[in-house]
Amino acid sequence: MSCGTPSPTPTPTPTPTHSGLPLPIAPVPTIPLPGGGSSTGTPTPGATTAPTAPPVAPKPDAGSPTFTLPAAQLTGSSISFAGIPTVSVVKVPLANGMTTPVLKLTADDIVITDFHLNVRKATGPQLLTDAGRMELRGHVQVYVDSVTAVLGDGTPLTLGADTPPPDGKVPAALLRVHLGLVGVTADQITLIPSNQVLTE
Repeated sequence: MSCGTPSPTPTPTPTPTHSGLPLPIAPVPTIPLPGGGSSTGTPTPGATTAPTAPPVAPKPDAGSPTFTLPAAQLTGSSISFAGIPTVSVVKVPLANGMTTPVLKLTADDIVITDFHLNVRKATGPQLLTDAGRMELRGHVQVYVDSVTAVLGDGTPLTLGADTPPPDGKVPAALLRVHLGLVGVTADQITLIPSNQVLTE
């Protein structure tokens, strides 16, 4: 899934999505990156950020769909990972023919509670999608340009393409999650229940 320009198409009942296709939360099949590049934000004082590591040039992600910019904004009260979640920095293709570095999160399954997604451009309408629960099942790959969250002990966490975790791992659960969402692929994607609103 990648998010492009929202359109006022009625929201269909969520249906499973197969890997290799962009996540179908919005009526359009793409989720972009803000400003045409990665955005990591400013860490909150006391926030946990990935320790500085020698820069490694991101490699192209051969299996990635083509995305558009800017990134959609995804929030949730919690996110949990099944299997062994990993994080890597990769380059993904954009619709304008360029590439951009992003964080790629992989897991067997991912569940986000109190899901809220804002798909927008710098100007124009916004497509807002809400669901009590978003479930990504099977061969899950989530492409993001930024991650902010809180660990179980209350410590803030900030990650970005320039500040990935040096060990390539994330905790099995995070709270108060905010993702700059570029796109998602999975064997099955379900929103329970879901509601979409197009705003000016």
